[in-house]
Amino acid sequence: MFNNIGLPGLLLIAVVVLVLFGKGKVSSLMGEVGKGITAFKKGVGDGNAEIEAQKAAEAKDVTPADKEKV
Repeated sequence: MFNNIGLPGLLLIAVVVLVLFGKGKVSSLMGEVGKGITAFKKGVGDGNAEIEAQKAAEAKDVTPADKEKV
């Protein structure tokens, strides 16, 4: 359905949104979207760090025990 919008269609949609909501409302909305994206990225990074820390804690030392040399 939206496969052939193209650049002119996107520009028309942007102008209509700007006219309907005003510059201040659109800019504040985009600021909130940016904060949300930043929080999401931070959460993903924290989750990955937690998984890596858990893997490191569960890792076992596989080196053989020292035996007396003959």
